[in-house]
Amino acid sequence: MEFRLAVESDVDNIMDIIKQAQNYLKNQGIDQWQDNYPNYETIKNDIKNNNCYVLLKDNTIVGTVAAIFGEEITYKNIYNGEWLSDKEYVTIHRLAISSDYKGLGLSSIILNKIEELCISKNIYSIRVDTHEKNLSMQNFLRKAGFQYCGIIYLENDDKRIAFEKIIDKQ
Repeated sequence: MEFRLAVESDVDNIMDIIKQAQNYLKNQGIDQWQDNYPNYETIKNDIKNNNCYVLLKDNTIVGTVAAIFGEEITYKNIYNGEWLSDKEYVTIHRLAISSDYKGLGLSSIILNKIEELCISKNIYSIRVDTHEKNLSMQNFLRKAGFQYCGIIYLENDDKRIAFEKIIDKQ
């Protein structure tokens, strides 16, 4: 498995995975990643800003994620709870695995790679949010050591539940 920054030529493959995830969420009755989000522009901006990563198996992109180092504007206000830390953190957005490779633990591999990136930058906190109906993501996050912290609102006022994980300094 190779984990690397995405490049512009990866956009079509990343969007194929994003579209699969959008269809999955829609079929589950979850109003997340609908309404043309994330779209090509979102992914191109992630790549341009060096925030987009891909996981490859046998030179095929099987997963994607945005790992954003720096402050997330929608995380400034959290309701019905609080963040575990007030230190520097990375935010995970747009985590998706190809439908052909679901159930193989690839999300955990991506998360481990992001933790390695964090440690290399002396950052020991990861934050993420998801739709309140996205139970599979919530279960994954809890299993991966994330703790529920409260509710945040996206810039379009959509409600999301927020999680944080403090990485062990090894």
